[in-house]
Amino acid sequence: MSKFLCRLFWTAIFSARLCLATCAEQPPNIVYILADDLGYGDVSCLNEQCAWTTPNIDRLATEGIRFTDAHSGSAVCTPTRYGILTGRYAWRSRLKRGVLHGDSPHLIDPKRMTVASLLKRHSYHTGVIGKWHLGWDFSKQADHPGQIDFSAPVGNGPGVVGFDDSYCHNGSLDMAPYVYVENGRVTAAPDRTTENEDYQAFWRKGLTGADFHHADVLPNFTRHAVEFIHTQAADQGPFFLYLPLPAPHTPILPSPKFLGKSHTNLYGDFVLQVDDTVGQVLQALEEMGCSENTLVIFASDNGCSPRAGFEELAKFGHHPSYTFRGHKADIFEGGHRIPFLVRWPGKVKPGRRSDETLCLTDFLRTCAELLEDPLPDNAGEDSVSFLPLLLGGNQDSPLREATIHHSVNGSFAIRQGKWKLLLCPGSGGWSAPRPKVARAQGLPPLQLYDLVTDIGERQNVAAAHPEVVARLVRLAKHYVEQGRSTPGTPQTNEGDTPFLPQGVTW
Repeated sequence: MSKFLCRLFWTAIFSARLCLATCAEQPPNIVYILADDLGYGDVSCLNEQCAWTTPNIDRLATEGIRFTDAHSGSAVCTPTRYGILTGRYAWRSRLKRGVLHGDSPHLIDPKRMTVASLLKRHSYHTGVIGKWHLGWDFSKQADHPGQIDFSAPVGNGPGVVGFDDSYCHNGSLDMAPYVYVENGRVTAAPDRTTENEDYQAFWRKGLTGADFHHADVLPNFTRHAVEFIHTQAADQGPFFLYLPLPAPHTPILPSPKFLGKSHTNLYGDFVLQVDDTVGQVLQALEEMGCSENTLVIFASDNGCSPRAGFEELAKFGHHPSYTFRGHKADIFEGGHRIPFLVRWPGKVKPGRRSDETLCLTDFLRTCAELLEDPLPDNAGEDSVSFLPLLLGGNQDSPLREATIHHSVNGSFAIRQGKWKLLLCPGSGGWSAPRPKVARAQGLPPLQLYDLVTDIGERQNVAAAHPEVVARLVRLAKHYVEQGRSTPGTPQTNEGDTPFLPQGVTW
């Protein structure tokens, strides 16, 4: 072999080794898929009595880890999404109850660190495709200040909190205006007004963009997600895709190919379409050869909505809330205990199960630990890293000291170990007994449940364990007053945050 060929040979070997080392050192791509109103019991790997099979979501569990005690930051949409991106409970912001509307102004302070801004700092290309529901600032018409100027830029959207690319609609799919906004611009101005009063396919009357068709929104976001993966994987740099789906939230509009597929009702069919979206995302990762170095997370923003048709589904032996009490909006487990599955080939051993208590606010600090970039005190105030659980480390004590739950009407609960203390009478949401009814009936203002012996939250044992009640109330009070539930310098909440029921003092 000539000296030139020899030199060329060893150069190629060195380059290959360098390339392999670089690939090994490159942080993983991250894909976070968030379903909308998907119940814990709607995922077949979590519910042995599920009326259908979700093969693609189940695949994440088979090839990764399933968490059985994961919780959304709230029992409704907007506050959970705030917590996912900021690592902070949304009740610390101006949003103390309920959700934002389709034309609401931005909720996240542009100066606040988010998962996207953290990852962008580490050379990730960041993108969000789907249901934003965190507000942005539509411009108003100069001659009609109450009306939106759809030709003007949209301010304070995903771009100001760390996303390089964004293609979203602002609220739930039943909240007007019905327009797509791509990188701060409306893609097509409204050319009509639409509404649908059907119970399961419901959306409110409102202006609708020329390119916006409710039945095509989920397929459209899926197409854009696949395209994003193809584009970013080809660039070979790390990428973060936040994919908050608009489904199976109302309007429940499964595509024709999914009609009847669940052999239950339209909701079941729509769940299977969500599962198919997960499958298309996984296929795109495989096609681009980046599946092995991609951390995929699948979760839901809260429990299932009654619009799924609970009575109808029960005829098929299906219960979206599984064995838990309540549903979306409630302080009961059915309101906020959600599916949470993670796949990371080579890092997360396949087929694992964890019963550790997690909250969706934990994503930010997990990313920070993954990148070895400690968070400042004014970021991730309610975020705890679950990276040790993914990597299979031994846990001598729970990751989270305690977890705060929050319902649609602003009611609180605090969970620590087996104990869950509800700081309200009734459900705090939409299931019986609703807040007004609970107060009218004179139900106890505090409810304590032992979730080990009473996962259905039926036996209030507050009177039998006053010391537990006192300890948990003090801890909740401390979390509220400190502006954080993790170690660090105290922070400030926005406005007053009453956490005890009216008339109860401590």
